[in-house]
Amino acid sequence: MTIKFLFGTDGVRGTANRDPMTADMALKLGMAAGHTFTRGKHRHTVVIGKDTRLSGYMLEPALTAGFIAVGMDVVLVGPIPTPGIAMLTRSLRCDIGVMLSASHNPFEDNGIKLFGPDGFKLSDAIESDIESLIAGGTEHLRAEPDRLGRAQRLDNGTGAVRYIEFVKNTFPRSLRLNGLKVVLDCAHGAAYKVAPSVLWELGAEVIPVGVSPDGFNINKDCGSLYPNVIAERVRASGADFGMALDGDADRIVVCDEQGNIIDGDQILAAIARRWQKTGELAGSGVVSTVMSNLGLERYLESVGLTLERTQVGDRYVSEKMEAGGYNLGGEQSGHIILGSHSTTGDGLMAGLQLLASLVETGEKASDLFHSFDPVPQTLKNVRLSDFTKAQSILEERNVKNAIKTADDRIGTSGRLLIRKSGTEPLIRVMAEGDDSDLVVSVVDDVAAAIEAAAS
Repeated sequence: MTIKFLFGTDGVRGTANRDPMTADMALKLGMAAGHTFTRGKHRHTVVIGKDTRLSGYMLEPALTAGFIAVGMDVVLVGPIPTPGIAMLTRSLRCDIGVMLSASHNPFEDNGIKLFGPDGFKLSDAIESDIESLIAGGTEHLRAEPDRLGRAQRLDNGTGAVRYIEFVKNTFPRSLRLNGLKVVLDCAHGAAYKVAPSVLWELGAEVIPVGVSPDGFNINKDCGSLYPNVIAERVRASGADFGMALDGDADRIVVCDEQGNIIDGDQILAAIARRWQKTGELAGSGVVSTVMSNLGLERYLESVGLTLERTQVGDRYVSEKMEAGGYNLGGEQSGHIILGSHSTTGDGLMAGLQLLASLVETGEKASDLFHSFDPVPQTLKNVRLSDFTKAQSILEERNVKNAIKTADDRIGTSGRLLIRKSGTEPLIRVMAEGDDSDLVVSVVDDVAAAIEAAAS
């Protein structure tokens, strides 16, 4: 079993200027990751992007120093969506890519996401190797003075321009968005410039929201965690569609012209249906996580497709897609991976697939994107004061008994899922089934037992 102390389900994450999200740790991580990906005798390069958090100004130079210290050249691209870094890692022939972002978290947090030269997020094994180097001390990794790396910044938004063209090329060239009014919430995050540009260049009338970052307002009362913002704006403006991205634009939540929210499960169903019709869907199914609604699984089965589940985390979805030959996967939260085009979740790209369906069919979003009725599902998060005690809490007798009782009550009519968050000090309790009252009851009982054990 791989045991990790630094990496969670999506890179390294924490409160800025507090362990582990400090300049000192970023320096060591840059050295360890740079050493790990120094393979062969060519000049090695890393590309680093970030979202709009204030702490990016602290972490970016620290990481840069770490990579330079082990002899790796650094290319800095500034604010850009996470999938843009995955793309640039391959496009610039880099040995590693780095994105500074805590995704949907508030500005106080930040994170470091790493991509290999293939543009995919790192495996558990490679992350463990990097952690081992840090634990053993990084002093011996320093390069000789004449082997130090150099840093350069891509000027004039070159990285963003490349990403804009990359995303636009995933939209059918025969289609235009002329006549469509789209509300677009960029969460004051990494996509605040590129996303409105993409939609405008494809012909849409764009009503921008969350496009004035100040270092502190990323995800604040906007973006994919607050879809009511686009819903209200869509209704008020008479728009055809609403799109809400998160801080690094690797996830999306949308709404129809009536303001009804459409989550990641419905997005997966809609894209699967379109790709099944066009012949683009590979693997005869979709990959998602244990959190996806049972209604999605039943819908896919009704149209002759399968749902393959993984543990939570879009990189696990990506790994399953690669291993099984699938090209569509994602999470209920809105991470949508279009394997024919990208190696990681891309909210803007997923939104374009939905807009393509609107243009092709001429139907309203409310008629097109409600593929199934979700099975009643309840999720309760139990916050912990000390996340390191999560496993011991779950192993306490009263908690285990509560979980077994709840599982027996749900039976074969639904599912019960208990998991530790990989990004926050939480234990998540989720249940779903056809009996909504039963679902709520079992979640409340298990959550109460966990809260008692944690107190």
